[in-house]
Amino acid sequence: MTKTDTQLQHDVQAELMWDPAINDTHIGVQCDKGVISLSGHVPDFAQKWAAERAALRVGGVSAIAVEIQVDLVDPGKYSDADVSRSVSNVLQLMAPEYSQRIKVMVEKGWLTLSGDVEWNFQRHAAVRQVSHVLGVKGMSNNINIRPKLIARAVKEEVRAALQRRAIQDIDSIAITIDGPDITLSGSVHSWSEKALAKHAAACMPGVRDVIDKVTVII
Repeated sequence: MTKTDTQLQHDVQAELMWDPAINDTHIGVQCDKGVISLSGHVPDFAQKWAAERAALRVGGVSAIAVEIQVDLVDPGKYSDADVSRSVSNVLQLMAPEYSQRIKVMVEKGWLTLSGDVEWNFQRHAAVRQVSHVLGVKGMSNNINIRPKLIARAVKEEVRAALQRRAIQDIDSIAITIDGPDITLSGSVHSWSEKALAKHAAACMPGVRDVIDKVTVII
């Protein structure tokens, strides 16, 4: 059954009250045609982030607008450099397997995360892990998802592309992978083969750049 705006407002308020990570005393909730607006102020970003998640958990909510302000208890205590350093340390401690691929920038307390990870859960985990860092007032999650490249899959895709053009001699093309980058080396017998091999590699999901070292032997 479709909930009315009044029911949605009540359910979101109840969810905020139920979540132990949130002090809902200074958070206001309004609802208009299924869109929830959160307003007020909280002492840290972790509570703001938790309030957003809580509202999204409520069935029937179509969207949320967040106007919650983060009022740090001692705003002059945390410099951007301190916050950036703390965020980097948390990522290295909690997610050493992919933290090196995440870039951290802080400006006036606003944290921006960028870079590449292989899975969506890693993207969300990064935000969850750093949301409790003191001094963070807001966050932009610009982390991209780039699937891990498998050399065999890339080789098979290049092979299939060349074979569709009736080009059989592709064993002379070597493929090496460094993160999201592919390097092609070896030799082919025409410029069209060289271009086709590069295009096939570039079209693989997760590829950022193709470094073409293939030579043409005529």
